Amino acid sequence: MKVLVTGGTGFVGTAILHQLRTRGLDVRALVRSTRNAERVRALNVEPAFGDVTDAAAVLAAARGCTHVVHLVAIIRGREAEFERVMVGGTRNVIAAARTAGVQRLVQMSALGVDEQTRTLTPYFAAKWQLEQDVAASGLEHVIFRPSFVFGRSSGALPTFVRQVRLSPVVTIIGSGRRRLQPVWIEDVANHFAAALELPAAAGRTFELGGPDVVTWDELYGRIAKTLRKRRAFVHVPAGVARTGARLTEWIPGSPLTADQVTMLEDAGDNVVHGSDTVDTFALPLVPLDEQLRRAT
Repeated sequence: MKVLVTGGTGFVGTAILHQLRTRGLDVRALVRSTRNAERVRALNVEPAFGDVTDAAAVLAAARGCTHVVHLVAIIRGREAEFERVMVGGTRNVIAAARTAGVQRLVQMSALGVDEQTRTLTPYFAAKWQLEQDVAASGLEHVIFRPSFVFGRSSGALPTFVRQVRLSPVVTIIGSGRRRLQPVWIEDVANHFAAALELPAAAGRTFELGGPDVVTWDELYGRIAKTLRKRRAFVHVPAGVARTGARLTEWIPGSPLTADQVTMLEDAGDNVVHGSDTVDTFALPLVPLDEQLRRAT
């Protein structure tokens, strides 16, 4: 088996590269820079230069590979950019996988994506469309929809921890009653690696969350308890947060976009429905309190 990974230098992608190499698999990563090439070489991963928006580069990277893990996505930008990178990029990956004779494509989507929420934001619209394209591709495939992915030093959790550690008054967007089901980064990587060959996973879409469901209020309360901090929590109405984010979202390094506020509050609870993933993969999951302990 030889696996091509797109988006392998991102937060989730790096963990997946580690997991694939731990399993002794031959791995190639599509990279856009010499710096990223050196990063993947340090993991004994072969770099292939290119971008998912370049069909020829994707095909060159896919040749000789038996499996593909496609992770590339963006979280901010204009609607046309989501279409170009996420939808167009996925179509390039599908076309390359077909031509190269890839046996299975494992695709990253997002929990909360469905036919109703696709109209809320360009991100959801792009994720929904790429799911449809993968499902209709004729390729053997597995699609994952992870909840919030937590890790020690990247992703959303370190931001939440800093909020609670540094500020005596912590702001929470919306009512604080929306529920989420955070999943640990290594657990996500384990599922992606297992999905490459597991026969029972073929042709299916899996929602992926951790073992604990909490509200946003409960999450911040648990972080405060882990840090042994007494904090006051103040709820900021989603409309106010959305307006503020819209004014600052184009500033480099801004923490939140208006669309992200919409996804947090308007898309409903970010939780797994049913037990398909647990029943199919039977992999251990890190409890939320242990996730927080590891990150603090």
